Amino acid sequence: MSKMFFTSESVTSGHPDKVCDYIADSILDEALRQDRDSHMAVEATIKDDLILVYGEAGTKAVLDYEKIALDAIREIGYTEDYHVMVKVNRQSDEINTAVVGEEIGAGDQGIMFGYACNETENLMPAAIHYAHLLAARLETVRRQDPRLRPDGKTQVTCEYDDGKLKRIDAIVVSTQHIAGITQQELNDLIIDQVILPVIPKELIDEETEYLINPSGSFILGGSWGDSGTTGRKIVVDSYGGYAPIGGGCFSSKDPTKVDRSAAYYARYVCRNLVANGLAEKCQLQLSYAIGLAEPVSIFIQSFGTSRFTDEELTDIVESNFSFRVSDIIRELDLKRPIYRSTVNYGHFGKEYLPWEQFKKIVF
Repeated sequence: MSKMFFTSESVTSGHPDKVCDYIADSILDEALRQDRDSHMAVEATIKDDLILVYGEAGTKAVLDYEKIALDAIREIGYTEDYHVMVKVNRQSDEINTAVVGEEIGAGDQGIMFGYACNETENLMPAAIHYAHLLAARLETVRRQDPRLRPDGKTQVTCEYDDGKLKRIDAIVVSTQHIAGITQQELNDLIIDQVILPVIPKELIDEETEYLINPSGSFILGGSWGDSGTTGRKIVVDSYGGYAPIGGGCFSSKDPTKVDRSAAYYARYVCRNLVANGLAEKCQLQLSYAIGLAEPVSIFIQSFGTSRFTDEELTDIVESNFSFRVSDIIRELDLKRPIYRSTVNYGHFGKEYLPWEQFKKIVF
């Protein structure tokens, strides 16, 4: 029997990087709400009381960047005073010309990966799935308990035997809190209200280790304890390190940017290969060149878990899915304000997102 341990982490909406993702996608959603053809790449950086909003925008929308940013940070739960600096330029005419036309071309070159496996009901790797569940539950408890504050992280280590999930070996939860709570109170609160309600009992045993705020006090958090920038949590946003990532972030980018739309579509394809019983796990790599509608390459791996060869799976995929940028946008209906809902607890595995829907594959 071969034993393996694998760990993934998640963060709450109050983590400073996620604050910036939320601001960026709040801007994108407002632009798409007013103008479905908006081309946006407006990001944010935060430190202490300063929020910097910057990037490129090609849109007919009238956007109050300062108000959107301040409203977003209030929604997350921070009550301190902030001021906003804005540096947003019009999108480069060269990029706009490459993207816009009778056929939508990719907004940039790059590689994207999709992945799915049958370890969990939502066809995500177990470690990132449970890390997200813990972070989401921590957020729920924080909004009900004034002793907890918005910033937080979770981490889950899964043990595998011969590639099969066996148990959870360790759980780490770090949460920002007020000064008046003791370490024991915090420990009891997190175990009873956060961990036990979401982690399946059959995956926990007497050897499972719980590490609650292992560094001790965590009073100073958010932008006051660290800086944040859009796009710095790309492993949290994707597969928790269990599968490759292309390197491009998602938040702030409109669907002509294949870093986002093609990564979503790659997940859609892999998810449906597994959901249709064609493989137990599947990975797909796509590559695009700026201005071109079709991918440069398509590479599928099933890791020996399919009754089909990877070449046969490629043929099945190409006869059931179109990887043209305009077709991806059309099939998933991506020109709408849905992106704030992707920011926290992963861009994959949420049943309400269009790339998580079932599609019958004909073969």
